[in-house]
Amino acid sequence: MQPSAFNVRVPLATGDVFLMNTLTDAQLVVSPDAARLVEQPGETGANAANRAGEVLDALATFADHGFLVQDHASEQAVLARRFREFREDASQLRVTILTTLQCNFACSYCYQGDAADAGHPVPAMSLETSTQVAKWIAGQLDVVRPRRLVLTFFGGEPLLNTPAMFDLAERCWLATQARGVRQLVNIITNGLLLSPAIVDRMLPFGLNGVKVTLDGDRATHDRVRPTRGGQGTFDRIIANVGRVADRTSIAIGGNFDAATAERYPALLDFLKDQPFAGRISKVAFKPVIAPKSAQTPAGFIPLTAVGPERQPTNGSCMSIAGSGSAAGSACDSCHFVDEQMSMLREETKRRGFATVDGVHMGPCELYRRHSHTIGPDGSLYACPGFTGDNALAVGHISAGHDGVQSDVASRVERLAPWRQCGDCSFVPVCGGGCAVASHAELGDMEAPSCHKRAFESALISLAEDAAGAMAGGLQ
Repeated sequence: MQPSAFNVRVPLATGDVFLMNTLTDAQLVVSPDAARLVEQPGETGANAANRAGEVLDALATFADHGFLVQDHASEQAVLARRFREFREDASQLRVTILTTLQCNFACSYCYQGDAADAGHPVPAMSLETSTQVAKWIAGQLDVVRPRRLVLTFFGGEPLLNTPAMFDLAERCWLATQARGVRQLVNIITNGLLLSPAIVDRMLPFGLNGVKVTLDGDRATHDRVRPTRGGQGTFDRIIANVGRVADRTSIAIGGNFDAATAERYPALLDFLKDQPFAGRISKVAFKPVIAPKSAQTPAGFIPLTAVGPERQPTNGSCMSIAGSGSAAGSACDSCHFVDEQMSMLREETKRRGFATVDGVHMGPCELYRRHSHTIGPDGSLYACPGFTGDNALAVGHISAGHDGVQSDVASRVERLAPWRQCGDCSFVPVCGGGCAVASHAELGDMEAPSCHKRAFESALISLAEDAAGAMAGGLQ
C-alpha cells in the first residue's frame, strides 16, 4: 500500500492532525503517530504479521477511506471515472436562461461605451423564442429523463424581461409535471425590480430561491452599482429583499476588487442585523475578473445597458458569470483571489452565514453534459460566461449547430485542464479551475486556472471546523 496522491493534511493547535482525501472526501482528525502511518505505511514493522493489531486496524481504516491505495495508476483511473460520472450524470437537467442582455445598472467595473456592437438592437428574448426554448427543454427531458429540472434565470437583468421568464417557468412546469420530474427555479438579480408580485408569480412553478448582488456596504455599493442615471440602489434593494424574504430563500452575492473587499465585513454586519437575516440561505462573494484589455473583453457577458426608458446606452458587464443559484453551485465562486476570498469567507462564517467552504469548488458545471446555457436568441453555450459571444456558441435550440459551433462544441467536449495539473492534491475538488477565467485571463480555455494557495488556505479553515465538530478521530 502507498499514500494516495490526493491526501492533504493540516496540523492542529491541539497537536492532532487533520487528514483529508480530496478524491473520497474522507476527513479524519488523528494523532501524529496515526498520521505518520499514512505517510509511511511500510515502516511500522518488518512484516504485517508482526504489526500490532491496532496498527493493522488503523491501516485498514485508512485504506477503506482512500488514504492508502494499491498504486497510483489505479487511483488515477478512479479519478478519470469520477470525472466521467460527473459529466454523464443524468439525475438533473440544468438550464441557465438569459432572457435578456439588458441591464438597468451602470456598474463601475463594466466596460462601457465603445462596444463593437454599439447601436445594435438590445438582445431580449421574445415570447416566440421562449416558446421554442420550452419545447427544446421538453425534448431534453425526454432524452435525459432526469429526476429534476433546475432552471436558473440570469442576465443581463432577468427582471427586465419578466414576460419571457414567466412564460418559460410555466411551460417548463407543465412539461415536468407531465413527466413526473421535479422543477426548481432560481433567479439571479440585481434586486432593483424584485417584488412580492414577481415571487408570488414564480412560486407555483417551483421557485427555489433568489440570489441578489450587493457589492459592499451602502456607500460602496451605491458607488459601484448605481442606476444608469447615477442614483444609489442599496436601500431600494434591501427594502425589496425585506418584502420577499418571508416568501422565498435569499442568497447574497457580491463582486469585489482590491479597493472594495475591505467593505464587505460592514455589509455582513448590516445583513446580520436585518429582520430577514435568518432567511439568507448563503452568502458568497467573488472578484471581478479583469479582461486581457478593455478592447478585448473576452470571457465576459456582453450586455447592453438600458436607461429609465429602456433604451440602449451600450456597454458590457464585467461581472463574470456563474449559475450561482440560491441552492448553491460550483459557480458561486468560479474564480477567486486568494487572500481576499479567504478573509471574506472567514468574516462571513464568523457572522453565522452559510458560505462556500473554499475546498469543494469543482469540477465546473461546464463539464456536465446535461448542463446548458441559452441566450436571448436561443443560442446554446457551455457556460453563462460565454453567452453573447457568437464565436463561443455550441449550437442553437432550433438548428443544432453549424460548422463553427460544432468545432466549439467538440473543443468543450475535450476540455480536461486537470490533465495539466500534475500531482496536485486538489485536482478532484478543482477540476482545473474555471474555463471562463482561463479564457479571459490567459486567452486559452483549455489551460488550468490555478489558485492552489486559496485551496490551501480554505483547507486550514475546513480543518479547524472539522476538529471542532468531530468528537474524536482515529488516534
